[in-house]
Amino acid sequence: MKISPATIYAQAHAAGNAAVQTANVTPMIVTGHANPLDDSSKVTEQYFVADGVCGFASVIVRPANSSFARYLKTIRRTYKHYYGGLNMPISEFNQSLQRKEAYAEAFAAVLRQSGIDAYVDSRMD
Repeated sequence: MKISPATIYAQAHAAGNAAVQTANVTPMIVTGHANPLDDSSKVTEQYFVADGVCGFASVIVRPANSSFARYLKTIRRTYKHYYGGLNMPISEFNQSLQRKEAYAEAFAAVLRQSGIDAYVDSRMD
């Protein structure tokens, strides 16, 4: 029995959200110094960032003409990936790289279990 792209997307989205709920995010403290090039200079300000480091994550789906990729295009969740396929950026979860990666990894895992070629691309900001 063939599963519809909408059903696969719903399952992947649910898995991604579940992964975010259990993600162990490491908070960070951003510190400003009087001399930004000297860590031993006087601390002038500090910020606590509960979401951890900032960054971007995407799920890459290949090929771009698969039925699942075409479905993603219809819901306007993607754009062309530089190396082929479609890039589905994870725009939720503020700027938290760890949460975005957790979602993307779980999402891509469901796609792979469904026979869809998918992987995660991420970078720290």
